[in-house]
Amino acid sequence: MGQITATWNKTLKEFLRQKTVLFWTIGWPIIWVLIGSFSFTGDAPTEIVAYTRGAISISMMVFGLMTAGMANLPGNIAQDRERGLLTKVMSMPISPWRDFTGRILALLAFSGLSALLVIAVGFACGARFFFTGVDFMASLAFILLIFFASAGIGMLIGTFVKHVHGAIMSGVGLTVVSAALSGVMTPYAYLPSILQNFARIYPISSANSAITYLLVGREYAGYTPLSVGQTVSTAFLALMLFIIGLIAYSRCCWRKE
Repeated sequence: MGQITATWNKTLKEFLRQKTVLFWTIGWPIIWVLIGSFSFTGDAPTEIVAYTRGAISISMMVFGLMTAGMANLPGNIAQDRERGLLTKVMSMPISPWRDFTGRILALLAFSGLSALLVIAVGFACGARFFFTGVDFMASLAFILLIFFASAGIGMLIGTFVKHVHGAIMSGVGLTVVSAALSGVMTPYAYLPSILQNFARIYPISSANSAITYLLVGREYAGYTPLSVGQTVSTAFLALMLFIIGLIAYSRCCWRKE
């Protein structure tokens, strides 16, 4: 547990100390929550505006989770590689899973902080949600699936893109493009049919639609994403991305140094 705790502390402190990480993971989604929330000030009924702001807040929360997993995590891995820290750790009798566990737990804590702050700002701007206890617990499960999928992609980037700037920019680029094309940042109804099909398959956008459906309603999700087949597919693909990322990190990143 000592190595896991040490890695957790180091990784979390690095996330919290870097202003760019804080801005792009927390500040940028919050800015878009503010922009989106105050764009809906027309003659629409208050209830509709409140739930629209809720949907915006959910999308920006998901975007923050994507950024944390797909850009911050690979950047952190690449930074340790450039510092020579991974080489030092591999020279010790320490298994990769301890290093991995510490990183992932730190990322989970940081991602949770980002999600809470984005939703809190959205609520302060008038975002509202309606749900039961079961809906809330199901939403938490889908948030975890988003986290696992994003972290899996991030580990793949961190394993094969060896330099810090390259890893971060690759992650940011993939986050923005995939969020735009899959319906995370664009309403599902406005996507062309081919991208709607992609949005149903891509586990992050599928989970985002499920959370939106559970907390603000079908009209904001654009369709019903909670069929048994799609739910199973979302969970399976998210966990597979995580497992593949973990295997790549433990077998390639550690052994090729």
